[in-house]
Amino acid sequence: MNPGADQPGAPAPGADRSTDSYLPEHGNGGYRVEHYDLDLEYQVGPNRLAGQATISAVATQALSRFSLDLADLRVRRVLVDGRPAKFTHGGGKLRIKPARPVAAAAEFRVDVRYSGNPQPISGRWGEIGWDELTDGSLVAGQPVGAPSWFPCNDHLADKAGYRISFTTASPYSVQATGNLVSRQRRGSTTTWVYERPEPTATYLMSIQVGLYTEVELAGGPVPQRAAIPARLSDRFAVDFARHGQIMDVLQRLFGPYPFGEYVVVVTDDDLDEPVEAQGMSVFGAGHLDGRRTNERLVVHELAHQWFGNSVTIADWRHIWLNEGFATYAEWLWSEFSGGPSAQQHAANWHAHIAAGPPDLRIADPGVAGMFDEQIYKRGALTLHALRRELGDEPFFELLRKWVADHRHGTATTADFTALADEFANRSLAGFFTKWLDSTELPPLPR
Repeated sequence: MNPGADQPGAPAPGADRSTDSYLPEHGNGGYRVEHYDLDLEYQVGPNRLAGQATISAVATQALSRFSLDLADLRVRRVLVDGRPAKFTHGGGKLRIKPARPVAAAAEFRVDVRYSGNPQPISGRWGEIGWDELTDGSLVAGQPVGAPSWFPCNDHLADKAGYRISFTTASPYSVQATGNLVSRQRRGSTTTWVYERPEPTATYLMSIQVGLYTEVELAGGPVPQRAAIPARLSDRFAVDFARHGQIMDVLQRLFGPYPFGEYVVVVTDDDLDEPVEAQGMSVFGAGHLDGRRTNERLVVHELAHQWFGNSVTIADWRHIWLNEGFATYAEWLWSEFSGGPSAQQHAANWHAHIAAGPPDLRIADPGVAGMFDEQIYKRGALTLHALRRELGDEPFFELLRKWVADHRHGTATTADFTALADEFANRSLAGFFTKWLDSTELPPLPR
């Protein structure tokens, strides 16, 4: 709570909750965001962030008050359409009462000036969001980390465009999710400006700050580059040597890469898991060993650019559409690159899952099961079984149409099953009931 702020009163019912079935406390009602403009200044040593966020939105109903998601940063001023607004800030919500109500269907602008020491958000998944490294910082936003560094409508279906201006000490490289528009040095600091024109979910926006060397990741029509610690260049050259081939294979299978470029960041610290962001993937130093041991993770994170980032789920209950598809991409790359076939991977994981208790419905796993291993592996098994049901040519045509139809939009499990029915020329309700809605694992088709 900001003790110096005016009290706007209780928000209207639902104003500070979203329609998400799993995480309704993230996201807000009454409006949709069209664009975020973030002007940020950051000091690495003290982990000090000062920001000005300008949010362009459209009211979906008349608004006498509304909310944004923002964690423990100090809000100094809020303007709505240029006029000072009353606000309170606490419990992860910035509640705002504009000087004049916003009419239904009206465009409006919110300016928020804020500062502080950004910290990750603690919860059932550990610490998510802005995090300090040994020398720099990163953002790992999935699923609830975006409010750790900017005020937002933190619901994955409210996708918007972005402009980020980020100023920090000149020795540091700044990688943001977007296309680099300019980089200008002034004295001891450098300002990096990125634009993300494609509609993007808040959790997929990211900032990476570190002492990185920029290298080309792969040639080809899609610009692919990397920012890495210089000491890891030899290992990186081996572990990512086939990235151009991976990109080519995934484009043949899923359709054109959906963004203007692809960036890989490798931190100088170890990370438990890679981090996905829009047009970017982040790996830790421990993911590199010079033997391509973690190449499947390289494939997995690249596949998310199609499944999860361009085609974003409309609700967290549909998470298998992200993770099952990215996992199946691992098996496909293995098959296409001369490794074990997708059928072999499927048989191995089917046996592994069958040995455990049948306790998860992947179409509705519950909040506790969002990142369960079965979401990944049984999700991939579902796709492999569908491939066997349809045949290779219709199956891959289905995937390409799925990506094309929902490019830069949102989708649900029902959308996918309906499209699959079209390619099968019959109802697949029984098939999907067994694979998605039942806890019992069906037999693996040959």
